[in-house]
Amino acid sequence: QVQLVESGGGLVQAGGSLRLSCAASGQTSTTMAWFRQAPGKERQFVAGITWNGRLRRHADSVKGRFTISRDDAKNTVYLQMNSLKPEDTANYYCAAGKVVIGTDPKEYDFWGQGTQVTVSS
Repeated sequence: QVQLVESGGGLVQAGGSLRLSCAASGQTSTTMAWFRQAPGKERQFVAGITWNGRLRRHADSVKGRFTISRDDAKNTVYLQMNSLKPEDTANYYCAAGKVVIGTDPKEYDFWGQGTQVTVSS
């Protein structure tokens, strides 16, 4: 079992930055990922990182702007979001699974409750 708790969301102007955190407890030697979901849209892969941090993957829509990282000493995964755009507005979810950075939400076994990110123009 893995328990995930996200934090760090909020309201920011376009061009601004936010850092999301995902605190994990339980069996944490898993791939961790961030997804996002806007109203009326499907849940979308944002970024993922393997259990040892050696592999990272970012969606094309966020490459160069967002960076995923993990601190195993703190059992925490981060998503640093820079140059935010209004289209980044969504509820952001942390996920954990055995998959090697899959992009399909169905490949992940555990989910947090989400944290809202709103980017104003």
